[in-house]
Amino acid sequence: MTVEKEYSTQLAVDGVTIERRDIEMLDAIDRYGSMHRAAEELGRSYARLQNRIVEIEDAVGPITERQRGGSGGGGTELTATARELRQQFDRHDAELDGVARVTESVFAGTVRERTGELATVETAIGPVLALVPDGANEVQLTVRSDAVVLTDPDEAPEADGTSLRNQFRGTVDRLEPGESITRVTVRLEGDAELQALVTKSSVERLGLAPGRAITASFKATAARGIRIDPGSQA
Repeated sequence: MTVEKEYSTQLAVDGVTIERRDIEMLDAIDRYGSMHRAAEELGRSYARLQNRIVEIEDAVGPITERQRGGSGGGGTELTATARELRQQFDRHDAELDGVARVTESVFAGTVRERTGELATVETAIGPVLALVPDGANEVQLTVRSDAVVLTDPDEAPEADGTSLRNQFRGTVDRLEPGESITRVTVRLEGDAELQALVTKSSVERLGLAPGRAITASFKATAARGIRIDPGSQA
């Protein structure tokens, strides 16, 4: 099972929440130089758009500036405060986009051996060395996709000679390319899936494509166990 996180970018300023809808409003005002035209293009009423500007300005200060007269007949421009607000939103949005790309592969299993915080958990893909809560017997293991390392099976180091103690052979099932990062789904034993995030250069270097044999590895500290309450299972 794979769990994906979803996030909605927001900024909170003195009790006012700035959302994407507000940034789209600022973008439209900047593009058209007119609040009336911005409202029209966005399919919103001018009154509501103006009221929203007042709400935001009560929290952050002036975000629009009226330009009167001139050859163009005047118009509305964004203030430096509004532009900084947009930049902050864009930076936060980029950060969340990076987090949202990280998925978690989840495997249920039974604790077999324990040494302190680490335990060997028997799962559908085989034994996994993981961080497991004290006293837990049945657990769900989560492995973040950005913690999984992909290597050619012939070049994979021995598990005992590396910190990547968990190693599994599988085949590439599918690739979901982004601008610079690709999400790779690896099919493991028992038809289970493990996801990894790799760079574009790694995709090219490893020749990743559906059906390609690959070794997926991750540290014991990258696999974290969550206790399963027996009473919660149907």
